[in-house]
Amino acid sequence: MSDAETHPSASFLFAHPAHFIALGAGAGLSRYAPGTVGTLVALPIAWLLHTYVGDTGFVLAICAALAGGAWASQVTGHALGARDHGGIVIDEIAAFLLVLFFVGPDVRRQALAFVLFRVFDILKPPPIRAVDTALKNGIGVMADDVLAAGYTLLVMAVGQRLLGGST
Repeated sequence: MSDAETHPSASFLFAHPAHFIALGAGAGLSRYAPGTVGTLVALPIAWLLHTYVGDTGFVLAICAALAGGAWASQVTGHALGARDHGGIVIDEIAAFLLVLFFVGPDVRRQALAFVLFRVFDILKPPPIRAVDTALKNGIGVMADDVLAAGYTLLVMAVGQRLLGGST
């Protein structure tokens, strides 16, 4: 089955813990722009992490999301018959959490970061597309979004430097 042939159901979501993780607790079930929905899921998670666990807990949560996401993506992609099925959104969630850790709680900066991240994730400029194509496993699913996060943070940092801190 390919991504175009199958859409995960609520029963699939709860059939295995990996599916629940990979599908972003249900965000990946969205029939419209599941990657964008998954990215949005990171916002309340980041707010909770900023509020209740501090920087160390936030970093540990990102590491857990990246490692657990690689495993869950591998298992779920295999079950769906598509290595990087569109419903797998843990990669967007984990990578955008990384962005939000550095961007902080300012809503304007988060909105800009959201737009930049989605653009880089969708367009996949070099080397993102090459990594996405080359790594055919859970790590590959996560890696292209981590690179999109890196591009996002780089653009935000350059913008802040050039505009004197107003980004």
